[in-house]
Amino acid sequence: MFAVRRVYEPAKKNDGYRVLVDRIWPRGLTKARAHVDLWLKEVAPSTELRKWFGHEPEKWPEFQKRYRAELKNAPETLAHLRTLEKGRKKVTLLYGAKNEEMNQAVALLGILGRGKKN
Repeated sequence: MFAVRRVYEPAKKNDGYRVLVDRIWPRGLTKARAHVDLWLKEVAPSTELRKWFGHEPEKWPEFQKRYRAELKNAPETLAHLRTLEKGRKKVTLLYGAKNEEMNQAVALLGILGRGKKN
């Protein structure tokens, strides 16, 4: 199962395997404090898409479409996540954005088609 959590929140024992899905390391956060098992920046939206979106709520539906299209051009990134899930009870997708409802991890969770938001 996949779950989503903001990387700035304290890690929990039931997070399982923690994967950061941001292209940029979260500002002000040390690797020790982040408790990240894997930084999979290649699954993150492109810099251009991220900047275009700018976390503007009215762009959310289009962001999800464009992000899905980007991932279709790089199927190995989704395959990597699905492989990680097979060997574990839970994989938590970590993000740094302030908006907990509209970010790449939530969009990715929808693309993967299974999981829950923490």
